[in-house]
Amino acid sequence: MLSLLGRSRAATLLAKHQVRFSSKSTSPKVYKMHDTYVTLERNSNQALGIGQFAVDFINEKIGTQVDSTVFDRVELFHTDSVMCGLSALALGTNAPTILRNEALQYTVRPTMKGATVFGDRIPVAPEKAIVANCAAVREWDSNGTVFGYNAKFPGHQAGEFGHNDFYPIVIAAAQVRGILNGETCARGMILLDEIRGRLAEVFSLKTYKIDHVVHGAIASAATYGALLGASPEQIEHAIGMVVAHYIPWRAIRAGKQLSDSKGASAALSTEVAILSMIRAMNGFIGPKDIFRNPEALFRRFEPTADGSSPFDIVLSHSGSDFAVMGMHFKLGLYEHQSAGALEGLIQLLTKNPEIVQHPDKIEKIKITAYEPAFGIIGDPAKRDPKTRQSADHSMVYIVSTMLRKAIQKNAVGSNADETWKQLMLLPTDYSPAAIANKTTRALMDKITFEHGGPEYDKRYPDGIPTSIEITCNGKSYDSGLVMHPTGHARNTTADLTSILNHKFQRLGRIAVRDVNTTLSRLSNLRRRNATDVQQIYDHTIHWGQVPIDHV
Repeated sequence: MLSLLGRSRAATLLAKHQVRFSSKSTSPKVYKMHDTYVTLERNSNQALGIGQFAVDFINEKIGTQVDSTVFDRVELFHTDSVMCGLSALALGTNAPTILRNEALQYTVRPTMKGATVFGDRIPVAPEKAIVANCAAVREWDSNGTVFGYNAKFPGHQAGEFGHNDFYPIVIAAAQVRGILNGETCARGMILLDEIRGRLAEVFSLKTYKIDHVVHGAIASAATYGALLGASPEQIEHAIGMVVAHYIPWRAIRAGKQLSDSKGASAALSTEVAILSMIRAMNGFIGPKDIFRNPEALFRRFEPTADGSSPFDIVLSHSGSDFAVMGMHFKLGLYEHQSAGALEGLIQLLTKNPEIVQHPDKIEKIKITAYEPAFGIIGDPAKRDPKTRQSADHSMVYIVSTMLRKAIQKNAVGSNADETWKQLMLLPTDYSPAAIANKTTRALMDKITFEHGGPEYDKRYPDGIPTSIEITCNGKSYDSGLVMHPTGHARNTTADLTSILNHKFQRLGRIAVRDVNTTLSRLSNLRRRNATDVQQIYDHTIHWGQVPIDHV
């Protein structure tokens, strides 16, 4: 257990930032206003601009006309993230369990406000609840994804990755504040996704071997601060601290077998972002104007001669064109850049069920994709995964496992949507036994994974350009080019809601005693009052199962 001295220090820090709520600001407007969006120009203080925008959006000084479809979409992503998190805890995954246990050692005094971890009512220090919950959400690598792409503005197609891992910071802020209702929480989630999603459009962190979670950490600091009443200047200081002190490298995603650090990266970065925000609200002065700082990562890697930032930032405040509307769902557990191959496989199997009826006749499988997919999930080290974290980043393993499931069922759905449901990749498909499955391994040996070259590369990040060709019994079955697979924001053919509901039910049966009660508590977020928000993560987790990594 945490020492009394440690508890006292944590409580003192929390108490200080709790009594300094203030949404007042003397800042001039630092963004350029348009009908439905604002521009933070590259020759302006963009860190302060993000702070000002966050405060104004949360307090509805701007953005009073957000389309209802945006609220619906962010609620769906939030539900998806929670079901992923609860099931990861129920199956005893390592990092989420360690971080949850750690958080429960940082309980707060009865007179103070804290936040809660999944499946517990005890208030703890908010940054500890956040790191635990974000780690659980991300563990399966099965929640939302963004590939930063905005066709409307030149230079806003950087294609940086990102995931919908960060919603627990909104709930934690609401629990600490005590008076924020579901409507405000939904706005906070939209804001968080807007900041990180738009940063992903203009700066590719992966190009410089920096982990994509930096954009999420910046957005987390800004959103948490705005919800707690921080000033734009305090948010600027927090963003400055995040960028100056806490930059994670993609070393966590390299190597033959990946570790807990891969899945927990967003959580650990968010923890320090929240601590930075707390410290800024207590008066700590962080580096100012960090986007134009010549020694910070942005200008260090993309130098500018005139002292400006390398990019403009466009943030939506009204209408329906928010970043979250361009984010993508995963329909099971897989690295999202394999979604095109999975879609191609499902289309082929649905139209040609004889493939699974004669598995011994499968001669070879050829997958062709774009960079960066080829370099990340086609890394030769991933051809022989030994851990769950490596298997879910191995194209050959992911595709072979879905095909193996179809072969074992000896059947496919009547349409592609039903086939997605039947073959959905679940946690047990990444257990040690599944990773060693002989049928899967035999199929993996038949796969060649090739880079499609410029013809494929130029189509990313607009889509996920992939094709798959199966040669079976002397006949070739070719998917053709897949651009917008099921779950992609620009897919218009699938019944997404039906498939997601199936996913929620399957993960829910693993996660909790009463799936429908859990889903009901997460639904209709905008209509929830402050009391509902306090209890939104209080679910009875189905503890006591054999840990997934021991199966």
